[in-house]
Amino acid sequence: MRTMAFTLFRTGAALLAVAVLACAARADDARQLDRLFPRSTLRIATPDARIHTFKIWVADDEARRARGLMHVKELADDEGMLFIYPQEERIGMWMKNTYIPLDMLFVGADGRVAHIAANTTPHSLETIESKAPALAVIELRGGTAAKLNIRPGARVEHPAFAR
Repeated sequence: MRTMAFTLFRTGAALLAVAVLACAARADDARQLDRLFPRSTLRIATPDARIHTFKIWVADDEARRARGLMHVKELADDEGMLFIYPQEERIGMWMKNTYIPLDMLFVGADGRVAHIAANTTPHSLETIESKAPALAVIELRGGTAAKLNIRPGARVEHPAFAR
């Protein structure tokens, strides 16, 4: 009986250690992004009249857009990155050095989601393109758009978009 209790204790301790390391890695990712990118929040209003709020990092210049979420290994459900371009254009992105699947929401100057590339493939060099000119791209954790019913036509509320 004593051996079984010790084994359970060791297993529990190992699981706790893994959880602590995962939290530490997530915290390291967030600290690194906080050093490189300004923070903001945005809201997305879905067709079913729900509003979802996300804490985002803003990639608003060429260097930040080139870096994006590369090397990030954890992203919370309510976090993401907003890539803002100087004008509407056809946007192409890739997943080089990106460790987690992402949903890419291509957003027009009017703040409407025009196209979604869901669950993109980590480390892929395949170009993921907007179907129409876009002013911005929002990257969220893969599967978030489907889970929250975010579809083309959803309205994004952020100062980057005209009212």
